[in-house]
Amino acid sequence: MAETKGDKGAKGAKPGKSDKPADKGGKPDAAAGAKEAKGKPQARKESGAEVAVAGAVKAAPKDYVARLKKHYQDEIVPKLTKEFGYKNAFEVPRLDKIVLNMGVGEAVNDTKKVTSAAADLAMIAGQKPVVTRARKAISTFKVRENMPIGAKVTLRRTRMYEFLDRLVTVALPRVRDFRGLDPKSFDGRGNYALGVKEHIIFPEIDYDKAESMLGLDIVVCTTAKTDAEARALLREFNFPFRQ
Repeated sequence: MAETKGDKGAKGAKPGKSDKPADKGGKPDAAAGAKEAKGKPQARKESGAEVAVAGAVKAAPKDYVARLKKHYQDEIVPKLTKEFGYKNAFEVPRLDKIVLNMGVGEAVNDTKKVTSAAADLAMIAGQKPVVTRARKAISTFKVRENMPIGAKVTLRRTRMYEFLDRLVTVALPRVRDFRGLDPKSFDGRGNYALGVKEHIIFPEIDYDKAESMLGLDIVVCTTAKTDAEARALLREFNFPFRQ
């Protein structure tokens, strides 16, 4: 039987680029996409605005000892042991953690304000904070459930001592018309809370670059069983309590 021109064209046709067999399950493309996504910082979205947290800080060397930690071990422990009659050094109250919480009221109108606040808090604390979100909706303040409203960070060990050092020696003396800390702001379980109206008192914040003045809540948690013991401990760390 004679072959037609159409048959010859069909037999002689070479497969184009689109005719090449596809990779099984598209695995190479998926792997490439995963690598690309892995290299990019992830951000949570809320109402079309990205809420990212910045502020990765390098850890201190292993042999480094914070100044206030050494002060606690060498001077505070012996002094409080004698004052309260502790049987051994393990009974002496110590600092457990410091919690910093920054609320952003402007986040109701612009969630990007939370990103800026988190970056400032990271510089102040020396540690990456987490974004805090509303647990329930409050229509009066236009707050929606799970809406980003601030940033929070918990400091322990070396970073805790370093922050406390900067707070007492640098930040608090820069407060306008500062008259000392309230000696009664304990919770009955050895924890002390104080509020800072302007976060620019910390040297890490550049006044000219700050977008707005933000308040900061600071809670110093100790292992003290009574407020009297906690007050004595913080006083030895040079907390400027009012007389």
